[in-house]
Amino acid sequence: MNTAINFDNSYRRLPERFYSAQMPTPVVSPQIIQVNEGLAAKLALDLDWLRSDGGLAALAGNKIPGGAEPIATVYAGHQFGNWNPQLGDGRAVLLGELVSVDGERFDIQLKGSGRTPYSRGGDGRAPLGPVLREYIVSEAMFALGIPTSRSLAVVTSGEMVMREEALPGAVLTRIASSHIRIGTFQYFAARGDTEALKILADHVIQRHYPDASGSDEPYLALLEAAMETTATLVSNWQQVGFIHGVMNTDNMLLSGETIDYGPCAFMDTYLPGMVFSSIDTGGRYAYRNQPAIAKWNLTALAQCLLPLIADDEEKAVEKAKAFLDNFDGIYSRHYQSGMGQKIGLSSLDEQDEALVSDLLELMTEESMDYTLTFTALQEHLSQDITSLPESFSPWLSRWRARLDREVNSESLMTIKNPLIIPRNHRIEEVISSAVNEQDFQPFHVLVDVLRNPYETSLRDSHYAMAPTEQQKVHRTFCGT
Repeated sequence: MNTAINFDNSYRRLPERFYSAQMPTPVVSPQIIQVNEGLAAKLALDLDWLRSDGGLAALAGNKIPGGAEPIATVYAGHQFGNWNPQLGDGRAVLLGELVSVDGERFDIQLKGSGRTPYSRGGDGRAPLGPVLREYIVSEAMFALGIPTSRSLAVVTSGEMVMREEALPGAVLTRIASSHIRIGTFQYFAARGDTEALKILADHVIQRHYPDASGSDEPYLALLEAAMETTATLVSNWQQVGFIHGVMNTDNMLLSGETIDYGPCAFMDTYLPGMVFSSIDTGGRYAYRNQPAIAKWNLTALAQCLLPLIADDEEKAVEKAKAFLDNFDGIYSRHYQSGMGQKIGLSSLDEQDEALVSDLLELMTEESMDYTLTFTALQEHLSQDITSLPESFSPWLSRWRARLDREVNSESLMTIKNPLIIPRNHRIEEVISSAVNEQDFQPFHVLVDVLRNPYETSLRDSHYAMAPTEQQKVHRTFCGT
């Protein structure tokens, strides 16, 4: 049986001030709940080994696989706008980096694997509920085609975790292109460690943006690339109604992938000011604010890169600002294009942008379900029926007239409008069954359903339905 993991730990080879060597803390009685077969195949990992006693021990942090060099990485960050000069992996251990058969590099990280030097008084553990939530939502995001960290496995720990109450614990095996954050740059910038900033920037360029190395100004090219991936990512969030909940600078990856699925949620009723996170009391990270927060975070990154951009600070600021000023246009281009496709338009002019904004205004006024509104439009296009309110009639007339100039409207809408999203109430049902009844079958079923969000046979499934008023989830919580 092949148990080898092709580790090549490039981050571990950086200077020691980038991390602390850290072994996971073993758990008492681990049990496998789910192994992601598709992801395991992509990573060329042996499924039989992953499900064996040896694989279980590795996934729980009870045994370190050969070639792994476990570390906890250090970073800083702005959390809800407040500066914290030292954060870090407080409940996660990076086992190492795996190079897949096609040459892609991925971090393998255990989340909930015990205390580290950066735990700040925490226990380093993760409750089962938030781990299941991250598995469900991250894999749903992958199925939706949105850049994301992924979940390889969930194991229960056989231990209880104390939060407001005693909860069963779990360990999540998380996969990402890297775990390098804007906050990683901020940590070294705050210490005036220009040498470390250059080492980190060069590492990110080599790992994620190799084209930038050929630029006359590689660190500006790095900033530009990060802007493009971030704008694309947040545009994708907005198009499916996803609210991250904690867009702190330490939760934004340089790889442009979604990470840290804490108090996240998908909107049911379309409300631009919607907030689910119980800790976002001021609405800083509300749905409508996500693009502006992304730009704010990128500005923090640009400030870190200033010493690398030019020796003269004033000149460096001028150059960085010229790039940052382009963010709104880059974001708008991605967002408008995607929203146009959601209503069957292959390209947009100013009148088409008004068509999109007017639709969203109608959805707000009528308290429409975000996902089901686009489903209804798609149904109307193919069957000439609609479940939309009468107030939509003038808009529908404009829309139909515009569609006369299109040839692939139905196919565009089919690939842009999911029928199934990870509804908050369905996730909570799954978590309740697992935590309170030790029944994981609803979790397995929901994960399977969410692998095919565009599957037409699921159109009338209860997984596609909006929640009743009694089923609606108004608050989501992180697991720290």
